[in-house]
Amino acid sequence: MPAFVHHITTLTPPFAYHQDFARDRLKDLAEDERTKRLIHAIYRRSGIVTRHSVYGDFLPDAEGSLFKFDEHGTLIPPTTGERNSVYAEWSRKLAVDLAGKLLAEVEDFTKDEVTHLIFASCTGFMNPGPDFHIIRELGLPQSVERYTLGFMGCYAAFPALRMAAQFCEANPDAVVLVMCLELCSLHMQSNAHQDTILANSLFADGAAAAIVSARSPAPKQPSYRLDGFVSSLVAAGEADMAWDIGDQGFNIVLSSYIPDIIQSSLRPIVEDVFQQKGLVPEDIDAWAVHPGGRAILDKVEQSLSLPATALETSRQVLRDYGNMSSATVLFVLKQMLADAGKEDALTCAIAFGPGLTVETALLTRLGVSSDDANALPMSAGAAYAEHAPAAPAV
Repeated sequence: MPAFVHHITTLTPPFAYHQDFARDRLKDLAEDERTKRLIHAIYRRSGIVTRHSVYGDFLPDAEGSLFKFDEHGTLIPPTTGERNSVYAEWSRKLAVDLAGKLLAEVEDFTKDEVTHLIFASCTGFMNPGPDFHIIRELGLPQSVERYTLGFMGCYAAFPALRMAAQFCEANPDAVVLVMCLELCSLHMQSNAHQDTILANSLFADGAAAAIVSARSPAPKQPSYRLDGFVSSLVAAGEADMAWDIGDQGFNIVLSSYIPDIIQSSLRPIVEDVFQQKGLVPEDIDAWAVHPGGRAILDKVEQSLSLPATALETSRQVLRDYGNMSSATVLFVLKQMLADAGKEDALTCAIAFGPGLTVETALLTRLGVSSDDANALPMSAGAAYAEHAPAAPAV
């Protein structure tokens, strides 16, 4: 019995920074010309135009709520505890608002039908967490089973969806609310380390949520069928993407070699996934790749020999929102639903994270039905749908 993603909705916090403005503010904080040049070069190549944050501390005439300056204009770095306090406040607010938005938008589901809640985040900690407040403030059943996937990183949406699919496989009446919420900007640091500058140029705040169940989707609302998931590890990248908790936020390792490691390792991983499913890359109608950065998307495109337009949605999300860690690939999948036509589309989704971890998901985007849908030619996704495995997770 397959599981379906019936609806995806997204939310960003109220403060928006243009990438050029953020670049220049960070250059103002740099102590030497070399660091200023490095900041300028990295930001210029980012492929990002706008990012969102839960604080407006660097906007003109703003009174610093987290990042403050002394009388000489020197930045006073907030402690990890201070950053996490902002996470506790904003994650609760955004999570409740997003869950309410999702339940208001999704067709044929009510809050009383939700049986499970999976919350993924790697940018802060609180207990009781946002999942608890979603139930209390929105009046969901107190019997809702709650699960938190913490500190996994940019690929966490796939373990969350896989878990949701497994719940639906075990219980056909399960209705699972999946949420990924990340406040990456809380961990901005000002120093001359290239890893830090690269992280400052990429990461942003945002959240996305989905409803997953085994019910047949509404015929006039596009959805995804979850066809399978595969996890892979690239040992060569273990030391190139990682982070730990420091006294002034989370310390990130983000090597500039990551795109090259992905390029050299990705194709064998994807081909193995397809072989397990009896597919070839040419069967894929759409690619939903986590936009970890412009260089990563370039290397994925080259590694898989994709046409220039294949990652257009991923590039658009990167341009408009930046890298919101685990929430980002759900922004991509949501946009692809908005662009859905009448035909089904076999979709391959990929995300990367510490380890180096590669998560791959196969989904069938189910097109919107119409009176003449039967007259349309069958796409590769529709053909695959006839032979899709019964189990929603690998």
